[in-house]
Amino acid sequence: MTPATLLAAGYAARIAAEEKSAAVTDWGARIGWLVGLALFVALVYWLMREGWKWRGTLQGDLPELPAAPAEPGAARLTMTGRYHGSTTAGQWLDRIVARGLGTRSRVELTLTDAGLGVVRPGAPDFFVPADRLRGARLDKGIAGKVLTEGGLLIVTWTHGDRLIDSGFRSDRAAEHAEWVQALNSMIETNTTEGVER
Repeated sequence: MTPATLLAAGYAARIAAEEKSAAVTDWGARIGWLVGLALFVALVYWLMREGWKWRGTLQGDLPELPAAPAEPGAARLTMTGRYHGSTTAGQWLDRIVARGLGTRSRVELTLTDAGLGVVRPGAPDFFVPADRLRGARLDKGIAGKVLTEGGLLIVTWTHGDRLIDSGFRSDRAAEHAEWVQALNSMIETNTTEGVER
């Protein structure tokens, strides 16, 4: 062995004897951070829930939703899909949460001569009488849901003193145009009959 290798071996032995392995995990700090993160997430969810409840309180003047008549008549059109919520008409980000209108759900729509029946499993059903329907159009978004252009059926109707836009998406998007045409035709007919009376 050369003096350089002896020196290196001696130096390596001395370092190995002196070195102690560092603590791999400080469990107390790690648990503290995890508890802090969990509390922060819980606080954010609680604040969101309180905001939702406050919005419902502010919209507490919204009357009860109309129920379907006992005999609504024969169905003109039916559709299954999703209900994406309701907003103040023309303000696609102003969600209405009172009376369960803010709850997203599956939906079964039925258009009859009496109006539009909205059946939602797990959420309150409602009925829009034909004389309260104001229009239908295809759009790309409503509060919390943005789709491609024409991907959402928006039905405008009055309830109390409010004009409301409700958003629906069919399981078969090709049905949307037929629904817009049928709803607008029905509204035009009802408006014309109302003027003639």
